[in-house]
Amino acid sequence: MIFNKGLLFVTVLATSLLTTSLTHAKNFKIAVGDGAGGAQEALGEAFIATLEEESKGKHSASLFLNGQLGSEQDTVNSAAIGTLDFSILAINNITPFSPTVGTLTLPYVILSLEDAVNLTQGPVGQGLIENTIRDAGVRIIGWAYSGFRVLTNSKRPVSSVDDLKGLVIRVPKNEIMIETYKSWGVNPTPMAWSETFAGLQQKVVDGQDNPYLTVYAMKFDEVQKYITNIRYIFSIEPLIVSEAIFQNLSKKDQTAILAAGKKATQFSEQLLRDKEEAIKVELVKRGMQITEPANNEKEFIELATKTVWPKFYDSVGGVEKLNKVLKELDRPQVK
Repeated sequence: MIFNKGLLFVTVLATSLLTTSLTHAKNFKIAVGDGAGGAQEALGEAFIATLEEESKGKHSASLFLNGQLGSEQDTVNSAAIGTLDFSILAINNITPFSPTVGTLTLPYVILSLEDAVNLTQGPVGQGLIENTIRDAGVRIIGWAYSGFRVLTNSKRPVSSVDDLKGLVIRVPKNEIMIETYKSWGVNPTPMAWSETFAGLQQKVVDGQDNPYLTVYAMKFDEVQKYITNIRYIFSIEPLIVSEAIFQNLSKKDQTAILAAGKKATQFSEQLLRDKEEAIKVELVKRGMQITEPANNEKEFIELATKTVWPKFYDSVGGVEKLNKVLKELDRPQVK
């Protein structure tokens, strides 16, 4: 038998390179929409530390903060085609790719941190993971819990829906959030996250809403005076991995990534419990004024749930999807 030594060498080399690409140590890239000091960065750092531990030092990762690798929605596209490893982003920025995730962004569905944990770590969360793999080509492996999106503004205290009149409020380019403000009589201004601080500073917009952790991390106290403790949306920020990249890893590496995501999620939950109250105190020291909504937020809640929920039944997969979430929370279902 005559061997073609050149062909044999090329075959062995190609096999070796393929094996190496699947098994060699890697420093993954993690896109992060927010800047330093927020829940997204904290989740990412916890994930990296645990990944290094779980993989026995084989794998690590680097965070790219402040949207360095593109807008949050751009990073979903990049992960879907396998040109980006991981991304941490606001849940409303994955909803356009996997609409059933939108059930967790409907106003006043989540009313506590416990609700958020039960939904994301229970059967509902598992269903959302499966849906995002199918719909978007990315896998949710962890969650940052940032807290309720409180309203901030630079003009006056707001305690009622009527107090919102005349205020120009920035929102993400998210239809559910836009329609919620419209239900309160406000025509909000969609604005990219990267433009928000400058927009507040230059008085293009009067206010915005984000969790206390984000208000603090982004130093909004420098351009905002008043906070209203509305709780219309609990901010949950998924950590996603490219499904194509995930499936190209060994089972052992997949297990390490999933374990790191789970531990980082638990860390984020505890971080919110430990830090939010202290951040409130610090923001007040810096000159911000906190107002509670009148009548336990009753008017805000009634307008939003009655007006906004029905508009999005179809987009989140039908009213039965919302009822599944409400049932999980032992809340009355809708018809």
